[in-house]
Amino acid sequence: MDYDIVIRNGSLIDGTGSPARPGDIAVREGRIAAIGEVAGKAREEIDAGGMAVAPGFIDIHTHYDAQLFWDPKASPSSHHGVTTIVCGNCGFSIAPLSGDADDAEYLIAMLSRVEGMSVEALKAGVPWDWTSFGQYLDHFEGKLAVNAGFMVGHSALRRAVMHERAVGEKATRADIAEMEALLSESIAAGGLGLSSTICPIHTDADGQPIPSRWADDEEIYALSAVVGRHEGTVLEFQPNNLGAFDEAEMARMAKMATLADRPLNWNLFVSVAPEYERHNSQLAASDYAAERGGHVSALASVQAMTMRVNLISGFVFDQLPDWGDTMKLPFDERIKALADPDNRKRLAEGVGRQGGLFAAWGKLREWRVDEVFDDANRDLQGLTIGEIADRQGKAPIDAMLDLAVAEGLRTSFQGPPIGDDPESWRLRAESWRDKRTIIGGSDAGAHLDMIDTFAFSSMVLGEGVRNRAILPIEDAIHQMTGLPARHLGLRDRGELREGAHADIVVFDPETIDCGPVRTRTDLPTDAVRLYADAIGMHHVIVNGTSIVRDGRYTEQYPGKVLRSGVDTMTPIL
Repeated sequence: MDYDIVIRNGSLIDGTGSPARPGDIAVREGRIAAIGEVAGKAREEIDAGGMAVAPGFIDIHTHYDAQLFWDPKASPSSHHGVTTIVCGNCGFSIAPLSGDADDAEYLIAMLSRVEGMSVEALKAGVPWDWTSFGQYLDHFEGKLAVNAGFMVGHSALRRAVMHERAVGEKATRADIAEMEALLSESIAAGGLGLSSTICPIHTDADGQPIPSRWADDEEIYALSAVVGRHEGTVLEFQPNNLGAFDEAEMARMAKMATLADRPLNWNLFVSVAPEYERHNSQLAASDYAAERGGHVSALASVQAMTMRVNLISGFVFDQLPDWGDTMKLPFDERIKALADPDNRKRLAEGVGRQGGLFAAWGKLREWRVDEVFDDANRDLQGLTIGEIADRQGKAPIDAMLDLAVAEGLRTSFQGPPIGDDPESWRLRAESWRDKRTIIGGSDAGAHLDMIDTFAFSSMVLGEGVRNRAILPIEDAIHQMTGLPARHLGLRDRGELREGAHADIVVFDPETIDCGPVRTRTDLPTDAVRLYADAIGMHHVIVNGTSIVRDGRYTEQYPGKVLRSGVDTMTPIL
């Protein structure tokens, strides 16, 4: 055979933003061998008539660090055409480890709290048998369906060096020096760079700020400088993005980027009207950095913010005014507190004071019951809290909490969508076209029972391109392939060209979409997650091997662990 795969008769969208053109693509030994009119035979022939053929999508912000152990396909992202993922964002890597079991236990509990991962699944599905970052990466060699790169998380570094002191104490100069050395060692082993967060919603299992939030700027800047001493590295950061950026917020990211001389991407830029001051100030952070010689990009959200939440994890609820102390209580005490009439009155008053970006969540009557777990409550699923309150003759807070307490807090609720109005969509459209952004921030692998943004690529192409005509399909593909590849410095990925790695997707632009979102119990210990297949995604090829054929997984694992300086080069932006 002349080739391993030939894709014929497709509309080629090469990832550069150039206009689509008809043609064939031939693949040999994991790379694109020919583009145009391809003669010769192949072991696998794909007729892409009427289909778009594009580079595989790159998800620059995921949390698949643990899930890859039991799900090397990184599902459902790969079903939606994602062929390359970046893990370890927001400071939440699970390597390096100190070797002290208490430190691993802390990270498990922290991930469960802040990223919505099941403690039982993390303990049952992850071996936790490494100390170094390189040992962690070695676990995945030859076992992945997708390409995966890993950031070195600030909270993991801090915990490995400072142990219990990582929460509550400023690092000494000796602590910082040890963190610098450990970060350098981790990057030398393949880590893509440093990730960190100071966002106030990031709290650990005890309700305390997670380790990186205890770092001062001296610590953050010292670690950023380490990144700049290694080839092919980047920075990822989550600032306090809940409100407008002040100069200190912009200056911090600019200095991180300039000290490292590396691009920094921050998560997440959410478009919501009428938060115009917030919108403009956050985009201005890129201009502020550029004026000082740095490169800062915002990761732009792809949809209105909808979350499925429950009172077991308490995530989101603990950010409502006056709810924090109740959500910090142990489970049995929390149920008692949520059933207490006097406490309920205080909680209701707190909801009513919710403002800012999450002002819509202050309208308790508009919250909706997303999923119930007892047959006796089936008729309540899908109703608003206001509808239930009126039916039962109760106050909204009592209607919500009576249901939750009766179901052992398992009931899933959904707050009113944030940013689903015409003006928010206008701002979102502007952000997708803005040179200061990269479409991304899926958080795939995290908040498993809360969000469906793992389908960001299908949502952009279906809702954004086809339904709303926000931007041409060529520009959308560039935003999810060539642009993030360049930002990350990925070698020979993100474009369809001869010699590039054969990461390729074949999809129907007339039907591409996210399928129905549903709950699955396919994590270790039967823990739950939300899942949705892609519609219209016919073929996904990674390094020249089909991992999705005719919409079904092939159970092939050709993915590569992407190591800095080997699979990446220092970005030139």
